[in-house]
Amino acid sequence: MKGRVAITPRSMSEAGHPALGLLSQSGYELVFPAPGRQPTEAELMASLPGCVGYLAGVEPVSRKVIEMSRDLRVISRNGVGIDNIDLDAARSRGIVVEKALGANTRGVAELAMALMMCGLRHVSWSDRVLGAGEWKRRKGREAFGRTLGIVGCGAIGRALAQMCLSIGMKVLGYDPVWKNDGSLGPYFRLVGLDELYAEAEIVSLHCPPGARPLVDAAAIDAMRPNVLLINTARAELIDGEALLAGLNSGKVAAFATDVYQTEPPMLNDLLRHENAIRTPHAGGLTEESVDRATRIAVENLLRVLEGHGSA
Repeated sequence: MKGRVAITPRSMSEAGHPALGLLSQSGYELVFPAPGRQPTEAELMASLPGCVGYLAGVEPVSRKVIEMSRDLRVISRNGVGIDNIDLDAARSRGIVVEKALGANTRGVAELAMALMMCGLRHVSWSDRVLGAGEWKRRKGREAFGRTLGIVGCGAIGRALAQMCLSIGMKVLGYDPVWKNDGSLGPYFRLVGLDELYAEAEIVSLHCPPGARPLVDAAAIDAMRPNVLLINTARAELIDGEALLAGLNSGKVAAFATDVYQTEPPMLNDLLRHENAIRTPHAGGLTEESVDRATRIAVENLLRVLEGHGSA
């Protein structure tokens, strides 16, 4: 046996995946710290020592965990987000951190679009009300001709832009790094964040978090009345108290989220709000996305462990 590899993403730790067979066939023993659920820090600390590889999900990977994992050579995420990993600790130990670039782009973009449609047409609210035996209706809004603001124009943001442009929407994008290359056509404009907030009727977040929430009271105040806010990126992007105040005042018409501070989340006043739309971090949970992410993550692990270096 060449060594042990820990597998923690729920999508593969519970039911397995054919791509994991590549690791076994290459001589690695697979370890599942918490099958079917997100492992705790204590479970990681109990399982990772002795592992040379770690196929990681969205669970926090702290300095404490990394420092105890003395044999660990590579952490391979089955997604693109690595802000859950203490990167300074990994670098100090010489541990390579890999991402499954592009694996869940389509799945997350399609979910963001689904959440947008759900918010515009009150699908979630209507389902709850009718399921409770009440016959009530809310007037919805059509997507055609409306302006979507995308904060973060990476692969997911651009995929969402293409889908929304194809149904006759106008799209504004904000990104401090990406430069508009014209590939999205004339109905897409790259603008400043202030202009995006002022003009967009729907705002969708597709960026990493910073030191403080991006959407705070000032940002919500700068947005248009009846704005629809969508977050399929990271929960830390939003000031929950400010958003709850925006929902209660009616400034924010609806809030749709696929991401949470902890999983499963505590159902606070924000998440219980009648105009909140919740999905259980399912953006990348499609058959296609899971297949791509698993395959890429396994390939990245083997590339490093077999001595072929980082991508």
